[in-house]
Amino acid sequence: MIYPCTDPQAWGPSLDAAVEAVEAGQVIVLPTDTVYGIGADAFQPDAVAAVLTAKGRGRQMPPPVLIPDVRTVDGLAMDVPEPARALMEEFWPGALTVIVMAQPSLAWDLGDTHGTVALRMPDHPAALALLKRTGPLAVTSANKTGQPAATTASDAESQLGESVAVYLDAGDSPLGQASTIVDATNDAGLRIVRAGGVSREAIADIIGEDALLRPLEADSE
Repeated sequence: MIYPCTDPQAWGPSLDAAVEAVEAGQVIVLPTDTVYGIGADAFQPDAVAAVLTAKGRGRQMPPPVLIPDVRTVDGLAMDVPEPARALMEEFWPGALTVIVMAQPSLAWDLGDTHGTVALRMPDHPAALALLKRTGPLAVTSANKTGQPAATTASDAESQLGESVAVYLDAGDSPLGQASTIVDATNDAGLRIVRAGGVSREAIADIIGEDALLRPLEADSE
């Protein structure tokens, strides 16, 4: 079911429905600053598996985790390099996803992560309001694998249908393109693994060109 989520003064019932769905281990679609996302409670493995199934994706492509505040990072990650922290401080909330080493004690199963987690703080008021209530959500782009990422709730519904319990509709996605992904798990430096909403030039301006490794071929979200 689609719930309106454009007016902070009126979106309370819509967020309530989304929170209830997340707590029940169901899958939701939420707006972000980049594209719409399909997600679930990051700490309910069955719910995360349902996200991957709805998208038509296997465990080898685990979803990123959206968080409500940069202060959440140290509860989920360890050994975060200073250049990665500098990017988080500069571009969060925003269209930058950072892959870091996950805290090994966390009771979650996002897929075949090899001990890493991709974190992002979205720059969208409805998403942040939701995340402050739910905590970290495992979220990937709201589309079937191989299809265009949804930039409206109705786009997402047409692809994902009844696999999603709650669709939050906040209108068109502001940016309309996926986030840039930076891998910060290599001791030699950071690597951009997918181009997106934050340019390489903007990243290099913050951490210096020398801190960036040679880019790999971009992965599709």
